[in-house]
Amino acid sequence: MRLSTGERTDDPPGRFREGWRLKVRAAAGLGLAVSAVVFSAAPRSTFPLDSMAGLELMNVKGEAATHLGRRAVRLIDEPRLIPDNAPAGGYDLAILSGSDFEDGTIDVEVAGAPRVGAAEGMRGFIGIAFRVQTGASRFECFYLRPTNGRADDQVRRNHTTQYISFPGFPWERLRKESAETYESYVDLEPGAWTKLKIVVSGVRASLFVNGANQPCLIVKDLKLGKTRGQIALWIGQDTDGYFSNLTIR
Repeated sequence: MRLSTGERTDDPPGRFREGWRLKVRAAAGLGLAVSAVVFSAAPRSTFPLDSMAGLELMNVKGEAATHLGRRAVRLIDEPRLIPDNAPAGGYDLAILSGSDFEDGTIDVEVAGAPRVGAAEGMRGFIGIAFRVQTGASRFECFYLRPTNGRADDQVRRNHTTQYISFPGFPWERLRKESAETYESYVDLEPGAWTKLKIVVSGVRASLFVNGANQPCLIVKDLKLGKTRGQIALWIGQDTDGYFSNLTIR
């Protein structure tokens, strides 16, 4: 069985805070207001992703590697037959075993491109799954199609970013039932380090790319509802992907 991740001519089958609070206190007995700054850091988890420690691999090959001068985790999707009972429905995941996430912000740097020998039409699918349930039985996911970002085809460009929800909402269903709602354009370069920021609150999630102040994709109805779970690195069919410097806040 093969799942799909995005397009063949549009896609092929694939598998796929640090925040501070400012308190102002008035000084007793003085006619002047004196400001005292009290900093309070919200919980923050950091995963350097410079080794395979703490990663649970599902349906994917992984190794520590260096990409463009940076230490990273490399995930490679290689051709193989995926059984119907494969975990995570056959999607390629590396779950961060120490992660716990409901609402907040995920920051990470990724670099994805089709692997050497990839089938025609592969896009270098790469992204982050969040609120991953036990055994990866359910999860939400934002991912990129890097080779679409600068394609000489506006339809492909419009499909550069994607939201999916496993198991019930693959890209094919979302595109068919709600065209253009769960995918969008953003400028990408295959194989280049790309900054992702995912902001989640309740049933709403937004994707920001390369430090942009505005999101390139907004989802207001996360299909699993308000849940909690782990974070996972995610790649699709025939992808050679790298991940570095993930933080949860």
